[in-house]
Amino acid sequence: MAEEKVGEVIKYFAKPQVAAIKVIQGEIETGNTVRIVGHTSEVTCRIDSMEVDNKKVQKAVAGDFVGVKVADKVREGDAVYKVL
Repeated sequence: MAEEKVGEVIKYFAKPQVAAIKVIQGEIETGNTVRIVGHTSEVTCRIDSMEVDNKKVQKAVAGDFVGVKVADKVREGDAVYKVL
């Protein structure tokens, strides 16, 4: 399974289970599968929706900060990979 690093987790919000992700290269779109990996985390999930400034978006590119719902806890600094 090929992967491409696209970003990193900036913050995790526990109650809604949302990761704030900074896209550092490439792009991610609704429907993509991402894998979030850190020292104590490893979560793979499909992006069903993304938000930028509380507005739903279909695509995020390098430089964007997006909110993505995740299945489990992730941590600040975790790497975000797009599964190709």
